[in-house]
Amino acid sequence: MAVTWIKTTFPGVRFYEHASRKHGVQKDRYFAIRFQAEGKRREEGLGWSSEGWSASKAAQTLAELKKAATTGEGATSLAEKRKQAEARREQERQEEEARARDNITFAAYFANDYLPLARVTKKPESIRKTEEHVKNWLGPVVGRLPLKNIRQMHMQKVLLAMANAGRSPRSIQYVFATFRAIWNHARNNGFVQVQSPTKGVALPKVNNERKRYLTRTEADSLLAELAERSPQTHDIALLSLHTGMRFSEVTGLTWGCVDIGKGRIDILNAKGEKDRSLPMTAGVKELFASMMTGAPNELVFKSRVGGQIGKISKSFDLAVEKLGLNKDVDDPKQIFSFHCLRHTCASWLIEAGTDLYVVQKTLGHSTPVVTQRYSHVADAMITNAFRAMEAVTAKAGDKKVISLGDR
Repeated sequence: MAVTWIKTTFPGVRFYEHASRKHGVQKDRYFAIRFQAEGKRREEGLGWSSEGWSASKAAQTLAELKKAATTGEGATSLAEKRKQAEARREQERQEEEARARDNITFAAYFANDYLPLARVTKKPESIRKTEEHVKNWLGPVVGRLPLKNIRQMHMQKVLLAMANAGRSPRSIQYVFATFRAIWNHARNNGFVQVQSPTKGVALPKVNNERKRYLTRTEADSLLAELAERSPQTHDIALLSLHTGMRFSEVTGLTWGCVDIGKGRIDILNAKGEKDRSLPMTAGVKELFASMMTGAPNELVFKSRVGGQIGKISKSFDLAVEKLGLNKDVDDPKQIFSFHCLRHTCASWLIEAGTDLYVVQKTLGHSTPVVTQRYSHVADAMITNAFRAMEAVTAKAGDKKVISLGDR
């Protein structure tokens, strides 16, 4: 429908009235301006009085556009003006994001950037420990600090807090490893540019190498006691003792990884992300044959609620206590725990003449250095061999040794 334009007292400013809508006592008015710029006649629609426009405001806008056209500074049209305003808003948005990025706290980065991706790429147990490290140790010290403000002294405070709480050197190292992982993630994403503030912090040395392993008689006694107390704990212990599997590997084992026919166990997604396959002993074969198998993705050993077992049953500790396996033992390296079943398996393998490299691959050690802890068993075998040689030499001690010159 055609409209009737009405001139105002301001040159170049005009309006038309809405057919029915009112603004106040008057009909709503739509304002527009007309002017000459760069040799061309332009007309720009501004807006309704109900949107805040008036003849005087339109005249002011017109004056600004004319001035820009004359001086060459600023927008010469409303479209250009809107474009410049949009560019300013975008720049302000980017600057605000940069400020937020520059001032992001450790806690915010962990929760919003690191953790969501870690939940996709890491194991649930690893995520649980990471969240525990942040909640108990890292968060209280550096959680509220911007990443850029975290310094070596803050990490020293974490170390001191853990030491004062009696945490082991290994636990402290795990927490520092968690921090480094988060920091390196932030560095790779451009949130920080410098190396981790953990660098240069002297951590306590770890020496938790366990020396304890069972004799055949002790192992038989332990398994018999466990069978009386908890058949499931007995089966878990037997499997670790006969294969060297870690507790988490045993409790995470699914029926799809058990091949009784071939006598093989596949360990997937093990520590160090390296899969391996183990042969079954006769005892392990008999164990699996006696069990009711499940679906390929079903756990062999389940908790009471059907999930993965988180820790060894108290029945194990009670059996160890009854047998006196830790009686009068004060040295932490000699304390017998479930993990010692794994050490026992390794020691028995070496006693049977197994090469250390084979033991490394069987237990899934990442490097030969870890396997070297069992070298004392091999050393003892070498010593016994020399003692046997001495005994043979002693028996021939009265015999004259004939040299080449006597021939």
